[in-house]
Order: sequence, then structure tokens, then C-alpha cells
Amino acid sequence: MRCVVFGATGYIGGRLVPELLAAGHEVRLFARDPGKLDDAPWRDRVEVVQGDVTRAEDVRAAVADQEVLYYLVHSLTRHDFADIDRDAARIVAAEADRAELARIVYLGGITPAGQNLSRHLASRAEVGQIFLDCATPAVVLRAAVIIGSGSASFEMLRYLTERLPVMVTPRWVRNRIQPIAVRDVIYYLTAAAELPRTVNDAFDIGGPDVLTYLGMMRGYSEVAELPHRLIMPVPVLTPWLSAQWVNLVTPVPRSIAVPLMESLVNDVVCADHRIAQWIPDPPGGLTPYPRAVSLALERIRTLDVLTRWSDASPSDAPSNPLPTDPEWSGGSAYSDVREQDSTADPATLWSVLESIGGVNGWYSFPLAWALRGWIDRLVGGAGLRRGRRHPNLLREGDALDWWRVESLERGHRLLLRAEMRVPGRAWLELTVTPRVGGGSHYRQRALFEPHGLAGHLYWHAIAPFHAVIFGGMVRNITGAAEKPE
Repeated sequence: MRCVVFGATGYIGGRLVPELLAAGHEVRLFARDPGKLDDAPWRDRVEVVQGDVTRAEDVRAAVADQEVLYYLVHSLTRHDFADIDRDAARIVAAEADRAELARIVYLGGITPAGQNLSRHLASRAEVGQIFLDCATPAVVLRAAVIIGSGSASFEMLRYLTERLPVMVTPRWVRNRIQPIAVRDVIYYLTAAAELPRTVNDAFDIGGPDVLTYLGMMRGYSEVAELPHRLIMPVPVLTPWLSAQWVNLVTPVPRSIAVPLMESLVNDVVCADHRIAQWIPDPPGGLTPYPRAVSLALERIRTLDVLTRWSDASPSDAPSNPLPTDPEWSGGSAYSDVREQDSTADPATLWSVLESIGGVNGWYSFPLAWALRGWIDRLVGGAGLRRGRRHPNLLREGDALDWWRVESLERGHRLLLRAEMRVPGRAWLELTVTPRVGGGSHYRQRALFEPHGLAGHLYWHAIAPFHAVIFGGMVRNITGAAEKPE
């Protein structure tokens, strides 16, 4: 079938696309930033349409001549995410009806009856209902916590359990949850494409185990072979307070942690297993929770994490144009440029550049980078804990600590866009060029476009530290490239 996927650069979308291709479907992707897909191993087998889901004309072009629409978009990082998701869903539903599609497939969250839903679950339910109410047949798959390498829920669970041998937890860690392995979610999504047009319904999907968050943490520690964790639930911790702690201890920023933690106050258990009437259980059965954790940890250990929660850029993230001149768009842009020749060949110097960040660090004043990362976490930014997907290889769209890989010309140029909290927009550009007669030339350029007076004051306040931080980077990066293996 002809399938168009909205949200292909996200955690679930990036795993769904190769499965749709393997099932023999033709696949078109709708992406705000198509460059993030350039390094995908299946890129030459799909069509990509650029656009914004809130623009009807863009959506219309994406769904033209298609049969099945997968909607995997969620604006969780925005404070007004419910409004944005509602408006986008209405546009998509209207254009699906206009194009006379055969099917919409949407992945939402389990919404327990008779409970006050969190903003996150209420928004997911609202979007699902918009699709069920339109003329195009829809299948709404509703899942609770998804267990898989790189998922936001799994990263929260992993870091909390591994880093805290003693935990004071909210009382609702005893609420019931029915987690599901990401492989089973992808199985259901793929199979939904071929359901008959008479099916227009919502289905709960979950794994075989009903646990509590407390049980999930203890189960994780057993699979990971950690010492026994002492967990003490107390009645005074609210979801908001808990999310602040998650923001500090795990890589998941406050903007995502708050709505996810708010959703844990609800019991999220499948009301039934009606999905089996239309889609049989996966071969071998649904994945038990311990097996799902084991598979996720194995992916992490072998550096085979296909997608991560941080792959998706915030919906309001800045993008091109990059300010290249001091005077840009009628305003000011500051820059700090440093260059140095190196005796290392270009390939060796590039390998150092492409391995920057994460556990490898930033080659200058580690304490200053760590302090800036902690400050960013305290104000709700990305901080340094997102790390990197792979220790040595980058691709466009990768999260890299508090940066995002905006452009990558392998062997020559790496452009990083800051996603930390600053009064303006910031980039870091690193380039390698060969020198006549041998060796290479390294150029490093930090760019900052200030917003208002606060932005100008911010740049001048940190300018005295540039010689230490950026100057040290140049010397240490070229020095690392020149060291023998």
C-alpha cells in the first residue's frame, strides 16, 4: 500500500519506516526537516515531502495519492502542546477526508475511564477522537509506557533505578501500569495498515504484564543485576515536584518529564484485548516486561540504538538561516573564530571532531562545561545528560549534549545548534580542510544571535571565558589528533 508517515524523524517513526518497507509498502515521509533523514539506511527507498503539520497546503501535498496515513506527531515540549496538537489533528483529518484516504493510524495513550486524566493523556485522547470522528476510517492504538532502548519512559526508568540506590518516591508509584515492548508497538502499527476499511475504532495495546512503577523499577534492577534498591513511597510528593527531580537525575528535560510524570497518577491498564480480533498477537507472543528490558539493555550495550527520544527537535526549535555576517536580518550577531594548523591528516582530525561530546567531553575546562550543564538543567534546558547516540558517529538531527546536529558534511564540516536556555540563538561550527603539503587546518566558529538586551548582556558576560573554553578546545582537539594511536 501507499503509506505516508507523519513524524518519521521521531522515536517511533524512525523504527516504523523500515518495517513498512519490509512489509512491501511504498512509503512517503512528511518532515519539517528532511535533512535529518539523509543518513537513514533506507533513505533511498522512500519519498520525502517537506512541510509543517499546521499548514493545510503542506499536509495536502503530503497525502495526495496516498492510501494510509500514520500520525506519530506530538508537541510535548511546548507548554501549549494540547492546543497545537488539536489544531494539527483537525487539519490532518480534513485533508485526509479531502484526499479520500483508506485509513488513518494514530498512536496515542491508554485513557482509563472514570479518572481525571493528565494533560498529556487528555490531549492524546482528544487527538484520537478527532480522527475517529472524521470521514476517513481510523485505527487509534493506545499504549501505556513503551519499553525500548532510547524511549523517554525507558530512559527515565533506567537512570532513576541505576543512579539512586535509595529512592523517596510518590505514593502513586503503586498505581498499575501495563508496559509494552517497542517491538510489539511497531508490530501493531505495521499490521494496522491492512485492516479493512470497515474498522473505525480505538484499541488498547499492552504487554502481558500488569505492574506498578515500583515493580517496574525493581524488575529493571533485577534484569540489570543491580543491588537491591530501597524504595520508600511518601504521600507528599506531587508529579510536578517529582518531575523536577527527574529533570536533574535523568537526561529527560523538565518539559517532557512533567507531562509524563503527571500521567503516572492514572492507572494505565488495557481495558480489553479486542485488538486480537483484528490483529493476532506477534509470533511467539507479546514480549514480557523482563524480556523487553533485557532487549533494550542489549541494544544499549552493543551501540545499536536505532532511535532515541531526543531525535525529535522541539517544535519551536530554531532552524536556518544561520547568521553568517555581523549584520544579519537587521540585527547583530556575535562570533568567536579560532583557527589552528595541525600536522594530523584531515581524516584523523575529523575523527576527533565527530567523536566530540558525550563521554568524550568537549576538550576544554570540563568543570565549566559541567557547571553550565547543571545550570541549564535547573532552568529546564537540555543540559549535558542527553549525551550522544553513538560514541564515534553522528548524523544530522542527532542530539549531542545540549546541541543538535543541524548540518553534517562528513570529513569537512559539523554545524551544531544550541538547545540550551539562552537569550538568543547559538551555533558552533567546526571545519577541517587539508593543507597544501600535508596536514590539516582546523577552524572553529561560535555564533550568537542575541534576543533583546538580555542577549547582548549575556554575550558580553561570557566573552571573558571564551579564551579559556574555545581557545582550549582548538589546542586540545588538534593535540588529540596529533597523538599516536
